[in-house]
Amino acid sequence: MLAPLLLVRSADVMSVRILGVLASLLTGAFVGASGFTFVSANGASYLTDDPVVCVNCHIMRDEYAGWQRSSHHSQATCNDCHLPHDNVLHAFFVKASNGYRHSKAFTLQNFADPIRIVPSNSTVLEKNCLRCHGEMTDAITAHGTLGVASTPAGQVDLNGCVRCHGDVGHGPHR
Repeated sequence: MLAPLLLVRSADVMSVRILGVLASLLTGAFVGASGFTFVSANGASYLTDDPVVCVNCHIMRDEYAGWQRSSHHSQATCNDCHLPHDNVLHAFFVKASNGYRHSKAFTLQNFADPIRIVPSNSTVLEKNCLRCHGEMTDAITAHGTLGVASTPAGQVDLNGCVRCHGDVGHGPHR
């Protein structure tokens, strides 16, 4: 009576070991592939505030060149405008979500050309305009903000600062 019970437990132990080995192999493959991608894509550079990082992706070259010609070149980096400044966790969340979305789009080659800002980032951008230029914009925004709306189709409609001042951050367009 004890022998069949030992065989069942032995089979259970063997199944658990096989599942453990498979889980370890899959985890190792994921960590290895992630590490390789991080190193080959110069991932650590994205943790800096250096605008040259943005040209790691060829699609951003026009934006970077435009920023070099812009009025904000000597005053603001990409992160100053495109990341929130309310707290560090929010900034890292936005940076990570942008990184995920950008890497997915560039890997799968399914991005708009020229690239377009998404509504959530447009809101961040607008808040940063108002944060830096509050003394000038307080009278304009005293009765409500300029706001950032999007169309029902999900297209961004920059009806705030950037609509009229579109060349400020990325310079004159071609």
